[in-house]
Amino acid sequence: MLLVDDRALPDFKGIKTSDPNAVVIGLAPEHFHYQILNQAFRLLLDGAPLIAIHKARYYKRKDGLALGPGPFVTALEYATDTKATVVGKPEKTFFLEALRGTGCEPEEAVMIGDDCRDDVGGAQDAGMLGILVKTGKYRAADEEKINPPPYLTCESFPHAVDHILQYLL
Repeated sequence: MLLVDDRALPDFKGIKTSDPNAVVIGLAPEHFHYQILNQAFRLLLDGAPLIAIHKARYYKRKDGLALGPGPFVTALEYATDTKATVVGKPEKTFFLEALRGTGCEPEEAVMIGDDCRDDVGGAQDAGMLGILVKTGKYRAADEEKINPPPYLTCESFPHAVDHILQYLL
């Protein structure tokens, strides 16, 4: 059962969905309503695994902040007493996989992001430096939400890049 944005469906080409044996959740606001979530709930109760592309709490849209897939994944985990397998941020494996084949070790890499927990916290848990930018979905005092705090907090992406070029290379 694919609860993903229609634009992501080509990524799942060839996967049969007529008789689902798993629940996959991504960012899909159009699918997060009672009937669909209840179908997912029932599949999970019957033993299907829950797979989360990521567990972002919220994201930024043109009209402001909106719930991400995280709250819906958490609701299904709670209701079914199961734990989702998360394959994206903030999982350590996601960040290490991004580095695979680059010849770069985690301690040599920097993640720049606007999500303190998923971007910066996830990267730092994987051994990378994390720079939080005050753009996108950043909210005041986000940097206080993780421990250790971000390596650095910058006003924007260009400021973060300037810091890297000046002090880290």
